[in-house]
Amino acid sequence: MLIPVGVGTTQRLPGTPQTAFRSGVDLVRVTAVVRDEKGRIVRNLTRNDFVVMDAGIRRPIADFSSAETPLSLALLFDVSGSMEVAGKVEAARRAADHLVSWLKPGKDEAALFTFDAELRELLTFTKETGALRSALQRLAPYGSTSLHDAIAAAARRVAGRSTGRRAVLVITDGIDTSSHLSAREVSGVASSIDVPVYILAVVPPVDHPGADTAAANAARSPLAGELVDLASWTGGHLFVTSAPAHASVAARQIVSELRHQYLIAFESAGTSGWHPLDIQTRDRKLTVRARSGYVAGKPGAPSAAAALGWKAGPSPVL
Repeated sequence: MLIPVGVGTTQRLPGTPQTAFRSGVDLVRVTAVVRDEKGRIVRNLTRNDFVVMDAGIRRPIADFSSAETPLSLALLFDVSGSMEVAGKVEAARRAADHLVSWLKPGKDEAALFTFDAELRELLTFTKETGALRSALQRLAPYGSTSLHDAIAAAARRVAGRSTGRRAVLVITDGIDTSSHLSAREVSGVASSIDVPVYILAVVPPVDHPGADTAAANAARSPLAGELVDLASWTGGHLFVTSAPAHASVAARQIVSELRHQYLIAFESAGTSGWHPLDIQTRDRKLTVRARSGYVAGKPGAPSAAAALGWKAGPSPVL
């Protein structure tokens, strides 16, 4: 497995917080999505169906849940200058509206962040979908793009929410012009705090071969590569959309995945540093998507980025 190396306020990325399934217990928390051979989400599995491999060593599962809980989402909207081209900002706004439409008012919560060279909180976490839709209408593109830095900063913000199912949902054209972090580095940060990153890339039809048959055909897109890896290493996914129907399908799939995640916890290893994870099911026909690793150690141990060899330069902070 490849291991990643990594309102109105501005954000720079300092260290990475540790994450536990329950406070006071030294457990590592992992969310996992399981699909069958036909790509359908698999529900009703038990802890006995899973195998957790921590740096090649099998770990017993200490806590497990498949119960549906409210979602906490950081909606991260690209407002860089490149989004003005070919009507991408309007397509992105419609895609965001599709995502909001699948949230449960009064139960799920979401915050709206925008980014160009800096990250800004346009709307704090709210359970009011009407407020989210109103905020989306105030978006206007300008500036350069620090996509990777913004994802890392938004992941840290949503990691502090108390709900069980948290994620960053990025709506962008996928063009990064000014980040200090690489895709590998930011995936290491998001993986270490168990925040899956879903990327909805809004592109012109010419950049979306196979669009007539698949909304998520990222492998044949010019975006294939680092953004695919960034999302998959965190347990998320990259979707490429060039039509409203694609955005609707992708939004429904993202929210469905998050609602049917399995929550798994196991005792943290005693050795400090980065630990690669491999979450499997006993049925090898099933595919599990989960974060790629975690950072073990007491407070003061290296952060995910430091453990993976990242030496920070100046970067935007919240």
